[in-house]
Amino acid sequence: PFLDYFLYRDEHVGRIAQNIGGIANLTAIPANATSGQVTAFDTGPGNMIIDAVMQKLFGRSYDRDGKIAKSGEVKQSIVNRLMRAKFFRQRPPRTAGREEFGREYVNAFLKLCRGMAKADVVATATALTARSIAGAIQQFVLPRQKSYRELIVSGGGAKNPTLLAMLHNELAPLGIELRLSDEFGVPTEAKEAVAFAVLAHETWHRRPSNLPSATGAKRPAILGKIS
Repeated sequence: PFLDYFLYRDEHVGRIAQNIGGIANLTAIPANATSGQVTAFDTGPGNMIIDAVMQKLFGRSYDRDGKIAKSGEVKQSIVNRLMRAKFFRQRPPRTAGREEFGREYVNAFLKLCRGMAKADVVATATALTARSIAGAIQQFVLPRQKSYRELIVSGGGAKNPTLLAMLHNELAPLGIELRLSDEFGVPTEAKEAVAFAVLAHETWHRRPSNLPSATGAKRPAILGKIS
């Protein structure tokens, strides 16, 4: 969240930084925000379910360029059913991991998809990620502040054109444009490396680099240690 605030804050445009790794998480930065107005939380699955389904059905580690999902058809009734889960209704702050979307979840997902074509299963998993991101924004970000106009995507999911297309379709009715972190000088696959470099720089100069409004910390703090 500190890096997102540092990079993306803008006087006139509210921006949401969306990282899509195994788990997807966002940082919401209102227009002309102070650090105390930034919020951050996990939206739900990123690539975790897609990758697990690919491994089980195709013996591949991921859906390269989203080609298999693109060739399939989304089963919307399954996406709708999964979106009723307690996690997606839980108000931030919230975190997610393999406990929520790991092996057991994937097995349950595959049972729901029994009888479907393999490509349709991958397409449905991809659609779940897109819907859960857009749903989190609509439920928990937009009601707080109406200035949001851009979603800036980074992480491995940014290299999946099918996922990005689905996400674009989900966000269009909300008036939010989808952009990539590369446009801001941060390669999508290198954002964490950049973040740790910035955090180290702030620690070296004895400056706090946490955002209490995003993390729930009681006060600003200098992170880590020099050793």
